[in-house]
Amino acid sequence: MDANQNNRQRAYWLKTLHQWHWISSALCLLGMLLFGITGITLNHAAQIEAQPRITSRTGQVPEPLRAELAGDTKTGPLPPGVRHWLASALRVEVGDDAEGEWSPQEVYVALPRPGGDAWVRIDRESGDTEYELTDRGWISYFNDLHKGRHAGTAWRWFIDVFAAAVLLFSITGLFILKMHAAQRPTTWPIVGLGIVIPVVLALLFIH
Repeated sequence: MDANQNNRQRAYWLKTLHQWHWISSALCLLGMLLFGITGITLNHAAQIEAQPRITSRTGQVPEPLRAELAGDTKTGPLPPGVRHWLASALRVEVGDDAEGEWSPQEVYVALPRPGGDAWVRIDRESGDTEYELTDRGWISYFNDLHKGRHAGTAWRWFIDVFAAAVLLFSITGLFILKMHAAQRPTTWPIVGLGIVIPVVLALLFIH
């Protein structure tokens, strides 16, 4: 194989790697900024004060709907009619997959969410309903997105796609480094430093 063909092959692979490198970087740009910033806020969570804001609402399930709550102790989510009443009367969205904790006296539904928590409690006999929402602010919200806490199926899929894009970005970057390493002698020492530093910190300072 002559030098011209080698150069053409090298140019082809370098162009291909650069193309996939910038595509993957574009796909994961916002995610990397989000995860980078929230990495800092999570690491300094104790120094970042949050003032939780609590919202409470009360109501009473209409008598015709109380029959859906009556009877033996049940399991599973709230009946559809009760969920619809909560949405219209108290502006509380309870999904059909939100499991209730049923007792002879009441049903309690936990409604966790990124950046806060919520719950609704309904007296099965009287229909008295109490709802409480705790909002810990935007920093807590984005921190929970970083951890995937109570963010739902769509966000879990996003994290998987984002992780794949980051892997593609990193791997194509590694191959680009390899192709330029001959002209840049400091390439592999810097790469090695990026590997050695976290390993040394883990071995010496993490117990």
